[in-house]
Amino acid sequence: MSSEAASTPTPPSTPAPTAYWPARLPRQLVVPETTLWFNLEASARRYPRKAAYRFFGRALSYAELHRQAEALAGWLQARGLQRGDRVLLFMQNSPQFVVAFYGVLRADAVVVPVNAMNRADEFGHCIADSGARVAITSADLAAIVAEADARLPAGKRLQHLLVTRLAEALPDEIAPEEMPAPALLDWLRADPPLPSASALAGAVTLTRWRDALDSGHAPGPARAEPDDLALLPYTSGTTGAPKGCMHSHRTLMSNAVGGGLWGQASAESVSLGVVPMFHITGLMYGVLGSVYLGSTVVVLPRWDRELAGRLISRHRVTHWTCIPTMIIDLFASPNYKRFDLSSLRYLSGGGAAMPQAVAERLRAEFGLSFAEGYGLTETAAPSHGNPPERAKLQCLGIPIFGVDSRVIDPDTLAELPPGETGEIVTHGPMVFKGYWGHEAATAAAFIEMDGKRFFRTGDLGRRDEEGYFFITDRLKRMINASGFKVWPSEVELLLFKCPLVQEACVIATRDAYRGESVKAVVVLRPEARGHTGAEDIMAWARAHMAAYKVPRQVVFVDALPKSGAGKVMWRALQDSQGSS
Repeated sequence: MSSEAASTPTPPSTPAPTAYWPARLPRQLVVPETTLWFNLEASARRYPRKAAYRFFGRALSYAELHRQAEALAGWLQARGLQRGDRVLLFMQNSPQFVVAFYGVLRADAVVVPVNAMNRADEFGHCIADSGARVAITSADLAAIVAEADARLPAGKRLQHLLVTRLAEALPDEIAPEEMPAPALLDWLRADPPLPSASALAGAVTLTRWRDALDSGHAPGPARAEPDDLALLPYTSGTTGAPKGCMHSHRTLMSNAVGGGLWGQASAESVSLGVVPMFHITGLMYGVLGSVYLGSTVVVLPRWDRELAGRLISRHRVTHWTCIPTMIIDLFASPNYKRFDLSSLRYLSGGGAAMPQAVAERLRAEFGLSFAEGYGLTETAAPSHGNPPERAKLQCLGIPIFGVDSRVIDPDTLAELPPGETGEIVTHGPMVFKGYWGHEAATAAAFIEMDGKRFFRTGDLGRRDEEGYFFITDRLKRMINASGFKVWPSEVELLLFKCPLVQEACVIATRDAYRGESVKAVVVLRPEARGHTGAEDIMAWARAHMAAYKVPRQVVFVDALPKSGAGKVMWRALQDSQGSS
């Protein structure tokens, strides 16, 4: 080859090659032509007595997980659940979450995981939009489900509500090393009153968890296929109310298989399951990937740095997918040097950039690199990842198995060369099928290039000469609060329901710990002016939206800046108010 030919740059129409790819990994995966339920069936036969999950010292074996999921599937089908029907799953990390997840799949139905911090306004949208007639929840959240359901028209309401107490999964005695903080223990052991018949609208029937598992109903033959819908997680995207992302068994299987290969995990691995399972990342690594591998997950329903340190030490945790703020918090513990973290082999995560100083401490004290990754609900968590043996800091990583990712001009849609900033677009086996019931939004989310369907992420970034991607800004107005994604338009729609608020614009503000926090710029209604404070707005928000969406700052203005077309100029407010 001539020197001139060797120096010819890759044409923009061809994906830039990745200069570094781990020699241990295949470029593409041969994904099993089976369902996610089959993964549990296989692991239960291979490792029947092995702990699939540990919850404050109590083990749930693969055989028992399989048995309970089958029993739940039988109960669901006995209540008329059909193939393709949607079931809402609304609870924190727990063995019951996993049993419910696989029970729904065994019934050939679709899991709709809902953020456990949602309030009634948010949960009601998930009921109505998904068309679900069954919800599975924990006792502490049952009142929210009842309130949300009662507000809906008769034709949109639930028919069945299945309720568990998290305490049902606790051991009779908790060892000192497993003992949570008093507040967490009180929450776990609480037995709040369940909604009364009068609180349950219409013909909604409430069943207790144990009664469902002991009902004695056997499910019919499993009929789901790999391309059947399996999961419908909700995300707001760029505008309006949250939309359901349609994932099949096949799209989820790709990352369930690939995650273990990328992170050098196996059936011998032990992971810490603290990222919420209702979130796509926690679901992928704490519910799907682990069951495919036959590994063990130590479950933590809420973040507790002291308990996390003790659990890693006690159970010799090897893999931990988290957000950087958890590691920062763990390092801030006065007891962290007493924890034995020597078992950790792989640390990964995303949602926020890992500070360089913290990364250097990880390397110096534990010989560990933090492998940041990148993905969205629409891509079933990772589409990019840093190879652990060659990770770059504050970097999205390289496109993973079978992924073609490019950077385009968001206006002309022309592909850009390395080093130039544009919108990241992604084609891959884990990309979702579209938004449930929103054909126009689905059409707008994809473009075609070189005969492939690429998802427009809405994130602005660049790639370097080695094929690593970096995020630089967001085309969407997303706020990243400790890894939780907050969509300003959704918070604004909720704030407009507040009787004190005439108009509101939500922007991001800097936060030393969370990275970003929510700030609301509010125009008060005339009757509320002069006697309404920021705390009044925040108190209302705490009662009507998930805690991570609640504005941490509220400022009052006489009017919001608007364009000639009457649109609120949120960028101007972000520039003028976002740093304060």
